[in-house]
Amino acid sequence: MPELTSATQKLIRKYQIWHESLKPKREVVTIQVDEVASRVATFYEKIREVVDWREEHLMRRIAIERILKRRMFLKKNTENTAEPFVWELIRGGHFPNNKIPKEKIAKIQKLINKYAFILSGSPLPPKDKTKSEFYTQILEIAACEVEEVLAPYPRLRADALIEYMEQLMRERIKIGKKAQDFAKITEEEKNTQIYIATQQALFKLDSPIISYNLLKRWYPDWSNPSPITLKEITQNIHLILDNIEKSFSHPLASKFYKVCERYDTPCLLLGDVLSQEPTEIEEKIREPEILERLIKEVYLKRLKNLKLRVRRAAVYSTMSIFLTKGVLLYAVEIPFAKYVMGQCDRLAEVADILVPTFLMALLVVTIRPPKKKNLQLVIMKAKRYIYKDDKKDVYEIELYPKRGFIFKVIIGLFYLLSFGLCFGAIFWLLYWLNFPPLSYLIFIIFTSLIAFTGTKIRQRARELHVTEERDSFLNFILVPFSLPVIQLGKWLAARWKKYNIIAVIFNFLIDMPFLIFVELLEQWRYFIKEKKEEIH
Repeated sequence: MPELTSATQKLIRKYQIWHESLKPKREVVTIQVDEVASRVATFYEKIREVVDWREEHLMRRIAIERILKRRMFLKKNTENTAEPFVWELIRGGHFPNNKIPKEKIAKIQKLINKYAFILSGSPLPPKDKTKSEFYTQILEIAACEVEEVLAPYPRLRADALIEYMEQLMRERIKIGKKAQDFAKITEEEKNTQIYIATQQALFKLDSPIISYNLLKRWYPDWSNPSPITLKEITQNIHLILDNIEKSFSHPLASKFYKVCERYDTPCLLLGDVLSQEPTEIEEKIREPEILERLIKEVYLKRLKNLKLRVRRAAVYSTMSIFLTKGVLLYAVEIPFAKYVMGQCDRLAEVADILVPTFLMALLVVTIRPPKKKNLQLVIMKAKRYIYKDDKKDVYEIELYPKRGFIFKVIIGLFYLLSFGLCFGAIFWLLYWLNFPPLSYLIFIIFTSLIAFTGTKIRQRARELHVTEERDSFLNFILVPFSLPVIQLGKWLAARWKKYNIIAVIFNFLIDMPFLIFVELLEQWRYFIKEKKEEIH
């Protein structure tokens, strides 16, 4: 019978601790919001999900961040912020009703005070960063901690799996000579890059969550710092954030991610197996035949869920972009066309909506499921991770061969040519469809965003693949001409969060009045209940 690795045994114990933590504890007083007010608020939050669309697993944190920003906006005194803040989160359906202990409110208040102290006591940000960017960055991290305090159990399981894969990758990743000569990477930097790439590959975590995890790693008492430590962190916060940003932009970061992304599937499936029955699983997975059966079961289940997630992501991302597109079309493009050109072409209007929609549909429909042999490769790789084996795989981080000056010039010119041909073809099509000049710019912006989002969805759909994607001849021809559009979409997506017009309208014109309405509704409901209780 094969022997389990010490890392696998440790992972099983951590999953058993997680499983025990789910069992009901002592009776505690929980936060209970009004059901009617909650249904109204939850409906509104569903609309916000379309406006603020991000990947599904990030939506709750995005909502926490948005509500926290509103609650702390222009407030000098943040005392008594936690209670209405937590109630709003529960009312909006982000956390379960009648499940969160009331004692958590004090923890959230302490947390808010900590981040408010950092914001108010820190030095001025460096010249390349505005106060607004610094404020946003700190509250993004604060939102991650709020989520962890209010829902700690999912994080216990996720952290255990991250630690497991990180250890596996540390033992297997080797830095090639050219990569080492180029980056001069230290052992500490290598471990940090593995830690970041593991989180990105396993759970598709974004920079705020990873930043928060790095802070906890660098400052073990981050969640409850002493006054001296908090003051030290506050004075050095810009240096700390700069070190985090340097870690994200490391020259070998994409190489580490590529390796971790390719080999994360066995870890994900092992996590799924342990989640089902962690108390009795150790003896079962010692038997290779039973392990194979369990991995196959969770593989097929995850494949089914992945297809649903891809469809949902495609719908939500398209709706989010086209909600803004529709507003721009009727508020800006059509009035501009009538004023400048004297008329508005109906064919151009239809194409303005249908072409990007068709592009997204094409990107999603052409996603290929994993081949049958992929499952066997996953099982084989999982066994190598789970059972002791003297021969460990080696995953090399290496650079592509250097190109000479002439080749660099030729490739650069070819890329510029593909850029010109791609956007030239788009401009010609828009001219032929009689688009007004302003619509050229807006159409290209939204098509680029759709292309980038669709490409990301396609990458997410490869979650279970352990083989490299093979390019077809058609891809070989099309990719050089599609890359400029995707690269532009990537650049625009980074700014979409800041300049999402519909999100701005919702934040300033709808959020606050709606919040007042929901709170008034809730108070009215409580008033009616009190009056009913007086009748006896």
